[in-house]
Amino acid sequence: MQTIESIIIGGGPCGLSAAIEQKKKGIETLVIEKGNVVESIYNYPTHQTFFSSSDKLSIGDIPFIVEDSKPRRNQALVYYREVVKHHQLNIHPFEEVLTVKKINNKFAITTTKGVYECKYLTVATGYYGQHNTLEAEGAELPKVFHYFKEAHPYFNQNVVIIGGKNSAVDAALELEKAGANVTVLYRGEQYPKAIKPWILPNFESLVNHEKITMEFNATVTKITDHSVTYEKDGQLIEIDNDYVFAMIGYHPDYDFLKTIGIDIHTNEYGTAPVYNRETFETNVENCYIAGVIAAGNDANTIFIENGKYHGGVITQSILTKNKHLLKHRAYKKLGILNNVPSFLNV
Repeated sequence: MQTIESIIIGGGPCGLSAAIEQKKKGIETLVIEKGNVVESIYNYPTHQTFFSSSDKLSIGDIPFIVEDSKPRRNQALVYYREVVKHHQLNIHPFEEVLTVKKINNKFAITTTKGVYECKYLTVATGYYGQHNTLEAEGAELPKVFHYFKEAHPYFNQNVVIIGGKNSAVDAALELEKAGANVTVLYRGEQYPKAIKPWILPNFESLVNHEKITMEFNATVTKITDHSVTYEKDGQLIEIDNDYVFAMIGYHPDYDFLKTIGIDIHTNEYGTAPVYNRETFETNVENCYIAGVIAAGNDANTIFIENGKYHGGVITQSILTKNKHLLKHRAYKKLGILNNVPSFLNV
């Protein structure tokens, strides 16, 4: 068993930022990532352009400089690799965490490659790895995808996109450009306000010129090998189809969080893990969450742009605890130990 003071699960931008902040303050830190660094960005569409400017995506005091106003996916991959090299972060890639158990005020972590013990744990696993469930007959067919990568394979194919937000619109634009016959089925009544403003006019133009078919108030009910059936205005409509992209959103791995002991709260705004808003510590002592995972199902509140600051807050909380711990040990030696917080009982 390898003992590390602090382990971060997840090597996305927010996990990397947390690791940098902890290393700066002398906290021994290990990042465990089931893929490679910034895996979620790697899984973005090949030609994806970010919503934000590059400076807002930068971490670790390393400038992110690009020629255009907004960086592209491949530029971000290069940037975050360079950040990891510059800060010489301790990262175990292609290693998946299987179990986390808290034993004697320490976390025992079993992975596909080993067993670790740590005092502090930060979960920064994001939400992009868990797609929302499509409630339709045939949703598990191999022609149904939840991630879009490249448009070329779908040239001259009948493609249905389910959803109406940014990922759906981005995919529709790429597919239409590659010569696919694109139909977008969205259950909403109109375009969401969250759509990136610089792509909506182009998309609407393609719809108006009948280059893309856009159906609002449409709910997919059935998918077969050769067709898609959807309901609109009380009518069932069947169309020819070769492939389906269900771009209906993503969510954190709540089952994994529950196995750690983290409470999950659901209200009218959605579902999210329970944590202290001032420290990002969960109900499990010494266990923190960082990045977009803190937003739960609401992916429009926490992004790389603000989630990257969670690491500094978490680091300060750990330093405060360590400071109290040193005082506690000093008092213990002097025989003047009185009421102390439970996290100091080591």
